[in-house]
Amino acid sequence: PAEEMATTLLDVEFQVGRTGTITPVARLAPVFVGGVTVSNATLHNMDEVARLGIRIGDRVIVRRAGDVIPKIVSVIADDDDDGDSEKGAGEGRPEKRAIVAPATCPVCGSPVQKEAGEVLLRCIGSLVCRAQLIQSVLHFASRAAMDIEGLGSKLVEQLVEQKLVQQLDDLYRLDLAALEQLERMGSRSAQNLLAAIDNSKRQPLARFLFALGIRDVGEATALALATHFGKLQSVLDAGAEALLEIPDIGPVVAGRIYGFSHDANNRALIARLLDAGVAPLEQQPVQRETLPLNGQTWVLTGTLESLERDAAKALLQQLGAKVAGSVSAKTTKVVAGPGAGSKLVKAEELGIEVLDEAALLDVLAQHGLQG
Repeated sequence: PAEEMATTLLDVEFQVGRTGTITPVARLAPVFVGGVTVSNATLHNMDEVARLGIRIGDRVIVRRAGDVIPKIVSVIADDDDDGDSEKGAGEGRPEKRAIVAPATCPVCGSPVQKEAGEVLLRCIGSLVCRAQLIQSVLHFASRAAMDIEGLGSKLVEQLVEQKLVQQLDDLYRLDLAALEQLERMGSRSAQNLLAAIDNSKRQPLARFLFALGIRDVGEATALALATHFGKLQSVLDAGAEALLEIPDIGPVVAGRIYGFSHDANNRALIARLLDAGVAPLEQQPVQRETLPLNGQTWVLTGTLESLERDAAKALLQQLGAKVAGSVSAKTTKVVAGPGAGSKLVKAEELGIEVLDEAALLDVLAQHGLQG
């Protein structure tokens, strides 16, 4: 159940994500809520700031339920604030002032823009922006992408600070001498990292496409692209109409993929990665009609303990299933883990077959896939 406590908004910082998204983060007077001491909370975007009518120095109500990120849900009007320190008031409150969106990126100083129809601010600096570069490298090296073991956040920050990595392909040009000069990096650790980087060169095409960090392309969409086209060049050359032939890829995502693959800088980056020895494992395109779960619609709900949700979705799509976000009469099967709620109830009302995670893993294994 959700718990709420009062505290003071001390300041707001703006963080920059991998795709340039700029998010306001509230710095709070520490308050114990939902089993932990909370000092930070997301404010999502400037539209949410305006909706709350929040200012730095305001007393606010913070909500936390389970493992959910703490959230500011309301502002306490001055007339209602009794100043009770036991409810989370700080030792001193800052003078109240408005929260102002940055006109330039707080990390690299590049212009900030807000695209039509979107609520998010975005830095246009791309990999020139240190924050975006660090997050892009971490994403590229993550387990679901190129799976470069040992390349953690502290090390990536050092590589970027030392200008050893300024583009993704620089990872494949690191040498032992340079790595050994880094803080807390011994010879054995450096050798292990270089071996992990070298081993990452032959990942499946789906992992490589996901690693590139194309906006709105998660593991499932990357797998759908790899399965449909089979070859990297075919993906890069695909027009918008060809992309729309893939189930679950709509006009917006198709536009993102087309825009990325036809951008000269992105093409140059991919060429440099290939020149550095990266060779994604390609395959023959698969006809969807031949896949064992073609025509079926599955829904995932609750917590999956051995599989991440996007990975489970990708594996089901690899077998031809459509993975939907809601249960309907057209749903074939529902996979329900701990914490499943209304979707499970609706599935039972409609008489739809419900599987647990073990049964899902059995289905995957029957078709040669491992979770």
